[in-house]
Amino acid sequence: MLKLLAIASLLAVSGCASIAGEKLQPVSVQTIQDSKEVSGIGCTLQNDAGKWFVTSPGTVTIHKSTGDLAVDCKKDADIAGHETIVSKSNGAVWGNILAGGGIGYIIDRNTGAGFDYPNSITVVLRKIGEAVGLTAPVVPPLAQSTSK
Repeated sequence: MLKLLAIASLLAVSGCASIAGEKLQPVSVQTIQDSKEVSGIGCTLQNDAGKWFVTSPGTVTIHKSTGDLAVDCKKDADIAGHETIVSKSNGAVWGNILAGGGIGYIIDRNTGAGFDYPNSITVVLRKIGEAVGLTAPVVPPLAQSTSK
């Protein structure tokens, strides 16, 4: 009986991401423009668990969540980039479902421990007018005729 209790306890602990997993995750951010890495760009990362700041290229530790992570980077008043990063369940949450059932899964969802973002994020910078389709190609003015 004691062995059975010990095995059940080990399964519950090993499957539960809220006990075995981390609620925090380091994320690296890099920014590119015209297929070249651009450094020194201020970026804001935000999900339903908080808001963090980093200068690219750089790494920041964020609180994991089931919600999407919005990454906004801005170079100047007219150059910016935005990415939406989707949170995905990790292996520990599935072990928790098998071993512990619904209660542990609910805890893992609420704390974010059972979910991860990609470890590296690349944000593409664009001129703001290009991003929203406001800029038109530059057309040289028509040559004026001086003959009569």
